[in-house]
Amino acid sequence: MLFRYEYPGGAWVDLERPSADEIRQVAHEFSISERLEAELLSPTPAPLVGGDESAALVVLHFPAHETESSDTKGQEIDFIVGSHFIVTVRYEVIVPLHHLKKILETQKLMAGQNTIRTDVLLEILFAHLYTSVRDHTEHAADELVQVEQKMFDGHERATIRSTSNISREFLHLEAALATHEESLIRFLKMLARRNFFGPSFTERTERILAERAQVARLVKTHRAIATELRETNTALLEARQNEIMKTLTVVTFIFLPLELITFVFGMHALGAPLEQNPNAFWIITGFMLAAGVVITTFVAKKRWLA
Repeated sequence: MLFRYEYPGGAWVDLERPSADEIRQVAHEFSISERLEAELLSPTPAPLVGGDESAALVVLHFPAHETESSDTKGQEIDFIVGSHFIVTVRYEVIVPLHHLKKILETQKLMAGQNTIRTDVLLEILFAHLYTSVRDHTEHAADELVQVEQKMFDGHERATIRSTSNISREFLHLEAALATHEESLIRFLKMLARRNFFGPSFTERTERILAERAQVARLVKTHRAIATELRETNTALLEARQNEIMKTLTVVTFIFLPLELITFVFGMHALGAPLEQNPNAFWIITGFMLAAGVVITTFVAKKRWLA
């Protein structure tokens, strides 16, 4: 599917799941070299930067939620930028680009001809994509707050998997943004060397890089919080288990002597005391109750169950 947004002096062409004919058509229109065209024909598993005298290419993978699960995956976007055009190629639906297209179409209908330039549109594209990553991060952070409340409400066991999943999500976000850094810097420097957009592009470059760095710091901060909460959750769970083991140990300490008394008087050996006494049951029961009271009082004074 091909989307085209034209502005004075240039155009943005967005290709979703493009065919080879569509790529060739766009490459011919904007005089994109065969080497760069070949990179658009199939997905690229890792970040990539390339270019020639008329255009620069960068391949980046932006994190997004899986549609059928809560896992995070990387969605590839190939950017080819020249002095008067931007071509984006993607192999699946990418929500922030879809939203941006709707915004641009609405603005064009309401305001008529737009005075946007290629370098401005490029900054808007990256700002929109990194804003989406920030929204993804803040959504995960909101889930982390809910998990924290459950954790301190006594549901430590139930929150183990939740904290681990959120921590893993932050890890994937951090890794994706880290892979952007070097490639994005090289791509923007390449555009600056070609002098496609004039001296004002230096400031625009700094804003794009600052946007990525800001989101990366936000992800890093929330990941550190998630890691700390996971350790806290583990400590709370261990403390709870220790209390349970302590209670079981004290109960065993109380009932073990009583079981020993029952065992001794139940041996029916010759010469066993009280064996011929008609009140033996009540005597033994009373002795056990007295022993139980003494042991329980001892445990209470030691505050072993406090």
